[in-house]
Amino acid sequence: MEEQKYMYLTSEVCHAIDESIPPDEILYDLADLYKVFSDTTRIRILYALSQSELCVLDIASVLGMSQSAISHQLRVLKQAKLVKYRREGKTIVYALADAHIHTILNQGLEHVQE
Repeated sequence: MEEQKYMYLTSEVCHAIDESIPPDEILYDLADLYKVFSDTTRIRILYALSQSELCVLDIASVLGMSQSAISHQLRVLKQAKLVKYRREGKTIVYALADAHIHTILNQGLEHVQE
């Protein structure tokens, strides 16, 4: 089998690639976002919310966890802007923040199942 040789890029192409990389502040924010996804409990909460809006009691019931543990993780997810919430009387109902979160979950799952 014939082996192909790598052709080094020109300095102009390297410069263009370097210019296309987002600023460090944005990359730090992106890294922080992925850190939020590094916890299995938070992923389970996000998957539950991808199926339906839920209150803390319902999430705790679905995941078999305490309400305080769920509340703690929801706080992290809210800070990362991955979930949103609204009040219905005395109940707070949580949902995924937007369609991007659903897409991230689905693409991540597809990737690990390949």
